[in-house]
Amino acid sequence: MDESGVANNVARAIVAVLDWSTSPDARKAAVSYLESIKGGDIRVLASISFILVKKEWSSEIRLHAYKLLQHMVRLRWEELSSGERHNFAKVAFDMMSEMSNPCEEWALKSQTAALVAEIIRREGLNLWQELFPSLISLAGKGPVQAELVSITLRWLPEDITVHNEDLEGERRRLLLRGLTQSLSDIFPLLYSLLERHFGAVISEAGQQRIDIAKQHAATVTATLNALNAYAEWAPLPELSKHGIVHGCGFLLSSPDFRLHAAEFFKLVSSRKRPYDDTTEYDSAMRIVFEKLMGVSNDFLRRSESISCIDESELEFAECICDSMANLGSLNLQCVSGDETIVSVYLQQMLSYFRHDSLAIHYQSMLFWLALLRDLLSKPKILTPTTADGSAIILNSALGHGSKEKKNLLALLNDDICTAILDTSFRRLVKKEKILPGSSFSSGSLELWNEDFEGKGEFSQYRSKLLELIRFVSSVKPVIAASRVSERVATIFKCLLLSASPVQELAVPESMQLALDSVVNAVFDGSSDYGGSSSEHQVALHRIFEGLLQQLLSLKWTEPALVELLGHYLDALGPFLKHFPDAVGSVINKLFELLNSLPYAIKDPSTNVARHARLQICTSFIRIAKAVDKGILPYMKGIADTMAYLQKEGCLLRAEHNLLGEAFLVMASSAGIQQQQEVLAWLLEPLSLQWNQLEWQNTYLSEPAGLIRLCSETPFMWSLFHTVTFFEKALKRSGIRKGSTPLQNNLSGTSPAHPMASHLSWMLPPLLRLLRAVHSLWSPSIAHGLPGEMKFAMAISDPEKTSLLGEANPKLGKSAVDRSQIDMNKEGTEPNETDIRNWLKGIRDSGYNVLGLSTTIGDAFFKCLDSQYVSIALIENVQSMEFRHLRQLVHLVIIPLVKNCPPNMWEKWLENILHPLFNHSHQALVSSWSSLLQEGRAKVPDLCSFDAGPILKVEVMEEKLLRDLTREISALLSVLASPGVNTGLPLLEQSGHVNRPDPSSLRDLESFTSNSMVGYA
Repeated sequence: MDESGVANNVARAIVAVLDWSTSPDARKAAVSYLESIKGGDIRVLASISFILVKKEWSSEIRLHAYKLLQHMVRLRWEELSSGERHNFAKVAFDMMSEMSNPCEEWALKSQTAALVAEIIRREGLNLWQELFPSLISLAGKGPVQAELVSITLRWLPEDITVHNEDLEGERRRLLLRGLTQSLSDIFPLLYSLLERHFGAVISEAGQQRIDIAKQHAATVTATLNALNAYAEWAPLPELSKHGIVHGCGFLLSSPDFRLHAAEFFKLVSSRKRPYDDTTEYDSAMRIVFEKLMGVSNDFLRRSESISCIDESELEFAECICDSMANLGSLNLQCVSGDETIVSVYLQQMLSYFRHDSLAIHYQSMLFWLALLRDLLSKPKILTPTTADGSAIILNSALGHGSKEKKNLLALLNDDICTAILDTSFRRLVKKEKILPGSSFSSGSLELWNEDFEGKGEFSQYRSKLLELIRFVSSVKPVIAASRVSERVATIFKCLLLSASPVQELAVPESMQLALDSVVNAVFDGSSDYGGSSSEHQVALHRIFEGLLQQLLSLKWTEPALVELLGHYLDALGPFLKHFPDAVGSVINKLFELLNSLPYAIKDPSTNVARHARLQICTSFIRIAKAVDKGILPYMKGIADTMAYLQKEGCLLRAEHNLLGEAFLVMASSAGIQQQQEVLAWLLEPLSLQWNQLEWQNTYLSEPAGLIRLCSETPFMWSLFHTVTFFEKALKRSGIRKGSTPLQNNLSGTSPAHPMASHLSWMLPPLLRLLRAVHSLWSPSIAHGLPGEMKFAMAISDPEKTSLLGEANPKLGKSAVDRSQIDMNKEGTEPNETDIRNWLKGIRDSGYNVLGLSTTIGDAFFKCLDSQYVSIALIENVQSMEFRHLRQLVHLVIIPLVKNCPPNMWEKWLENILHPLFNHSHQALVSSWSSLLQEGRAKVPDLCSFDAGPILKVEVMEEKLLRDLTREISALLSVLASPGVNTGLPLLEQSGHVNRPDPSSLRDLESFTSNSMVGYA
């Protein structure tokens, strides 16, 4: 065979593949030809490749030829005889000498070294021992040759540090064993190269021989890269014993090599401490601590004395801080016995945390989070016991035992905790939120900004800071209370002096979150407030009482400031639980704030005020939750004030609902009887309007009536608020988890749910309303609807965005806050968006009311006609869009099936489940078939309207299809669950699944009366 001619053909094929102007057919032919060479005669492949790596070919062809050689060694090495493999290795090694030319490209040198390393990995320890003396000899010839040797040593452990599917487990273990045995040869060689060529860099640079100095510098860099390839897995004591840790630590002070040296420490510091035989490991890791703490001390000292630090210095410091954080998170136990080292280390990490640089601060924050989370965690106790019968107690995640935890907590003094809190408070706000000229200037502090990459979203960062604040507050509650109180007082003083306080709310709003975190940690968290000394309790009382008095004394009437003050007051809720004497003044203040805001519903200028009023009403709910039984003495006063405001027309319906919900929260802590009285007081006025047949006949008897209803704005929203309050009443009432009512203890029976007696009048009009809403989607009615109504029924933009995965998942199924859905709409003409929100709100809350009603005993099933329920829910099921059907199944059908009494299965389930399953089967089969055959699911939600670009439509359709499929599967899972199929024998009792006992199947029908599957 004319190898020269074949080599030329291969070269032309390589050029054709790499040339962007090559036609698709020509490129395909070239790729096919190269693949035929790779899979052809291995000896031809080797000869051709060795020809193409020569210097007369272009760099692109030579690089491809090296890849061909590496492919052959990795995948076809066994096809060569032993002698051929030996000759191949010799030729490859000789190529390294030929590459020892300063003019050669680094990529070619790297691939040459990679080829030799691949051969050594394939041949194993014997070839390594044979080649090692030659490598030492080659490394001694000059900096370029030494660089090639270092690159080869860097490539050797590649299959250990990088997952390679072509390398099976046994070969990987052999490679690891062989390299571990060779570390006593490799590390001294690398250390000598590091030492010799770093010295040469200094010497040659001093004599102004810059080109030669650069060659030695390249060798130092290559050696550091090689060491980094071993730092991740080689035994740490070996790295220390051969001087590697010391050498890399020395280079941390060199501006030219410190980043590569820092990478070595970053890898080493991420190692996990072994569970046994830790003496040598701890000794080596102690040296790592000393090196990193030394360079940290230098940087932090320079930071204090120099106002501006250049970017390269900050990049290096970030890498060092990252290593320090890993070191403390994973290996602090190695030096925990030396209080001096630990104390200095904590002070340095505190300085990093307080640093102006956001990146450096962020790395340190992760350490403090890990440390405090570990110190405050409880030890895990295993069931097995030791020989003496005591339980086995595991150390914490960072390896700290209880004694070490106490010692570390003792080192977290007041100054450290104060500094962490103060820094955290300042960093809780985004840079973009602070306007130029603000009273809350951040100075030189680099706050979070949108350009900060690689660290997630600001909300995630802020949640970490708040978690850290909670941890510190648990350790030092008095310090935390004092610092947050002083910070809040300072901020409010600035607001009072500001010419435009509404423009400067970003910092006060962020501090409300900090206050909430501190108060929760101190009174509801792990700080064990009840077990604190009386001195601490008095101090905490004094601090928060002082802060509360400051808040109560504020006379703000600007809506944004009123809303902010309301949030601060409800943040103190857990404090009020322990000091209920202040509850009355807080309630009075909330009503004062509510009355200070305008309530006119037709003036667009009061939109902000209405939002603030709703937030104040929401504060009542939060206070009621937090204070628990401490609010009971004030219930009558709140009720009287509510009645007065309602009588005067000063309380909007949405506000009344929120205050009513707060009342339900209060009543839930008083017992069933109190709940019944509160519910009767709240629901009786609603029932008078809700049960009138006039509005039902006017608006729900025909489609035109519902269209008219959507133009009657006040009444439309009145119905909405009635349904949403039913939902809140069902959620807020009943027996609290973990509490046992007195009536239950005395009588031995569970008391009736306080909402049970109200279902009989609540649900029939709701079912009629939902039936009317469902009917809008039936083809005969939808066709004649006005355009505004049709658009309101279409899937909304927020729903589309959510389906595409672009929305905040916290928006949930409603994509709006249904408690405030109409805050700007009462008394105004409805538009398409209002109608859509109303329809969605009625469906969401209506379904929830029905589903929750099924969970409070059998009252739901006794007070309703099953036939009418099935008509209201299922009559128009064939016209339902997938999103609505999924919602119906999830919120109504599944709870109904789970809670239906067995003696009512036949009456309830058959009428609902049969038509539901028939339609679901047809719809899912059709959509899945369309998706598989045509690439589109063609769901009804997106067929009737222009939903946007086709690619997005396909994604949304498939998401809707998968969601409905998953929900129907969940329903089937409920039907097949053992709890509702006690009459059916288990497979284990019936014999092997493939060969059931005929007698167990013969009378299968006799079991269905006690099994739900019999009615499905």
